[in-house]
Amino acid sequence: MPAPMSPASRRSRRRPMAEINVVPYIDVMLVLLVIFMVTAPLLYQGVEIELPRASAEPLPQQDQEAVLVAVDAEGNYYFSVGAAEPEAVDTDTLLTRVAAIVRRQPGTPVLVRGDQNVPYGKVVQAMVQLQAAGVPKVGLSTQMPDNAP
Repeated sequence: MPAPMSPASRRSRRRPMAEINVVPYIDVMLVLLVIFMVTAPLLYQGVEIELPRASAEPLPQQDQEAVLVAVDAEGNYYFSVGAAEPEAVDTDTLLTRVAAIVRRQPGTPVLVRGDQNVPYGKVVQAMVQLQAAGVPKVGLSTQMPDNAP
């Protein structure tokens, strides 16, 4: 016959466990981390452009004349090279002309001027068209404020 168990050994054996097993939580967190690392780059959409710095210093003078694409308040596009008079164009003509200039002279600066009342989407559309034409960098043209030094 087995020896009777003492009350002290009975208590130690039936004692509830007070520790929390965190291993499953760590596994779940690692899975979530991997999911977010994979999906985060897919959520980013946009036009790759290099925006001017906040100091808004004028661009250095170059030998080549800049291509200017203007968007008026109604969303119409205008194209000009250098100091030439802007000419109203549609998106296909804009794409063709800018692509031809960039192929001939790859370092030609391209600037976009947008009316302050034009919807932001129209300016972005112009930038997308310029990117499709092969322009690596697009500058945004602004006017100096009246109270600027």
